[in-house]
Amino acid sequence: MIRDLIKFVRGNGALIFVAVVYLWSAVAILSYRKAQTPPGVTIELRIGHWQLEAGVRDAFEKMAAEYHTLHPEVSIVQDAIPEGSYGTWMTAQLMGGTAPDMMEIGLGVPYNIQLAYLSRYFLPLTTYLNQPNPYNRGTNLEGDPWRKTYKDAMRGNYQQELKEYMTVPLSQFGIRIFYNRDLFRKLTGLEKAPPDYRSFLEACRTIRSRKDERGLPYTPISGSGYHVGMWDAFMCNPLTYGAVRRADFNRDGNVGCDELFVAFKTGLLGFDFPPFQAKFRMLRELTDQFQPGFTGLGRDEAVMLFAQQHAVFITTGTWDFGSLVEQARGVFDVGVMDFPMPTPDDPEFGRVVEGPAFERPQSSFSFAITRKCKHPEVALDFLRFLGSQPGNQELNRIIGWIPAIQGATLPPMLRAFEPRLDGIWPAMPIDSLGGETTVKWGQMYSLFQVDQIDYKKMASEFLPFYLEHGVQELNEFNRNTHRGTAGVEQMLAGKQERAREASGVEALSEWIKYRQLTAGQLLVRNLDAGLLQKRLQNGVVTNATGPYEFNPELIARVRNHLHAQEKELQ
Repeated sequence: MIRDLIKFVRGNGALIFVAVVYLWSAVAILSYRKAQTPPGVTIELRIGHWQLEAGVRDAFEKMAAEYHTLHPEVSIVQDAIPEGSYGTWMTAQLMGGTAPDMMEIGLGVPYNIQLAYLSRYFLPLTTYLNQPNPYNRGTNLEGDPWRKTYKDAMRGNYQQELKEYMTVPLSQFGIRIFYNRDLFRKLTGLEKAPPDYRSFLEACRTIRSRKDERGLPYTPISGSGYHVGMWDAFMCNPLTYGAVRRADFNRDGNVGCDELFVAFKTGLLGFDFPPFQAKFRMLRELTDQFQPGFTGLGRDEAVMLFAQQHAVFITTGTWDFGSLVEQARGVFDVGVMDFPMPTPDDPEFGRVVEGPAFERPQSSFSFAITRKCKHPEVALDFLRFLGSQPGNQELNRIIGWIPAIQGATLPPMLRAFEPRLDGIWPAMPIDSLGGETTVKWGQMYSLFQVDQIDYKKMASEFLPFYLEHGVQELNEFNRNTHRGTAGVEQMLAGKQERAREASGVEALSEWIKYRQLTAGQLLVRNLDAGLLQKRLQNGVVTNATGPYEFNPELIARVRNHLHAQEKELQ
């Protein structure tokens, strides 16, 4: 017997060692959590997120302590996971049935998988968000439905595909340009940040001409591969808005990657389109102000260059606000400025610029409640606490972010990040049709960024590849849409069953959701794809008109009709 046991241990030593380590780890974690649990606590909830920026964990700890003061039987423990591994961690936790009671949603998995997770593993919150938040008692929001107390009325958190609110947001974010006021004043002699594109470029050229005490030139803009996308999104992409009138075939005010390809393929758009040319001319002028080799650098290297006062400007979001201010404290004064757009009389861009980038006032930093949560009513109450006017104000004050709730006060420096509501959409999603064209575009775009090829060379090499491979990728794009039909039908069957079981106002609401889902998820998307295929079949048409344009024959008929009416009136 002993001999057999020794033989078993020798033959399975590695496995036994792993099992012992696993059990020891489990016991250690449970012991640690038990030691951290305050006395008298009978309910412990976990909240998982990926926000490792300065102040976030401190804010959660402080708000959890305040909530514990109000509810001594409840303790909140946070699981802060690095964003690089958050998607894998979330998937493992959900599938293993060990997920936290509340989880931040929006990172780590593709959107279609995220929707599947929300539908399967999380609780719908629509009913509760339409009720008043009790923690708003005594404020000007008392009695208002909870979702309407948000600055954006939670429009960005409505899951169109599920026809439900599944998450509770806690903050808003914005992206602006940070600059070193002291260094800017020293190098340019100016007191105020440049208000428009031409004066901004002139300031950058002046900065480049100055040298530090070691004889090295200053860098106007500290950038990286991470940061260039922000300059592109907020300054260059808005110049492409004119393509909406040529390629928005479904009239939703936006240009999808499928619509853009069809417009290219049928001759409605091309790389000779003036707004597209303008976008890349501006991008070249901006990246010329970055430090050499910026495409190979990461976010941290760019921040370090700015913090060490070797660069004047850097663009990032409110998530980095606290970190930048803390690094500059006692060393230099940090300023915030808006993106300097070209004026209407700009000699190069004035004829194509139609406005700045529109910023949807969308709340994020969003949390959902898992179906495995043993105390969902307590988890919901904690989110109500964080999503109330006083609670949200305090949470974001500690972090240094923008509150999501109306009436919550904003630090003066963050007022520059308030979303812009009078802007326009970009309209050149050429990088997202399919695998091969996306990879090819990424290669050409990278070469353009580092000035190894010019715009003409980039366009001439990419366009034939795009037109040839795009047809197959558009078909695959549509097939992917159809592949989800079975899942949509299953979801619709569940919605139909809920509508049949409901009564009164709730039944009316459920049937409306069912009809909207049927139309949007099954009928309309198939109709849009069919119309685009029909346009492709018609091929290139001479003097073709876009969806917001009129051909000469129609204009002539309208004029003749108006002239006939004028004669009748005479």
